[in-house]
Amino acid sequence: MIALAELNRLPAAEFVRTLAGIFEHSPWVPERVAAARPFASREQLLDAMLGAVAAAAPEVQLALIRAHPTLGLRGRARATLTAASALEQSGAGLELCTDAEAARLEALNVAYAEKFSMPFVVAVRGHTPDTIIAACEHRLGNHADVERRTALREIGLIAGFRLNDLISQRGE
Repeated sequence: MIALAELNRLPAAEFVRTLAGIFEHSPWVPERVAAARPFASREQLLDAMLGAVAAAAPEVQLALIRAHPTLGLRGRARATLTAASALEQSGAGLELCTDAEAARLEALNVAYAEKFSMPFVVAVRGHTPDTIIAACEHRLGNHADVERRTALREIGLIAGFRLNDLISQRGE
């Protein structure tokens, strides 16, 4: 953990490096807000980063969505997950799915990717394999524009969780 006051004082490159994992494989997000420091709170920092995502070109937003991993990877494929993603998926019980749950999630992931040309993204904290499967089944009925906005909203939730894990309340 790092105190917000300390984060605000870091050189820009170190600030970006420290926050690089908040948005999956997308250090451009903290890069775009580094000059706006100091931030008065985690919420203000998160709002600034979410604003950078919202202001990004549609193709950049799509790249951000596509940077997220497939949910429920098993075996060697799990090695491709970032530490944060692996921890989040493990916390939701995805590594403990039954064979039937894993097969259903895999089929849903394929159907979702075929329909939307991006991975299914959901902030898995507080979810179980059953609720993740139900969310994917439901969201497969969305229109592409709705689903893109939903994926970005879920990415914002993920970023908020990760930022809360990173920044201590001390010094806020």
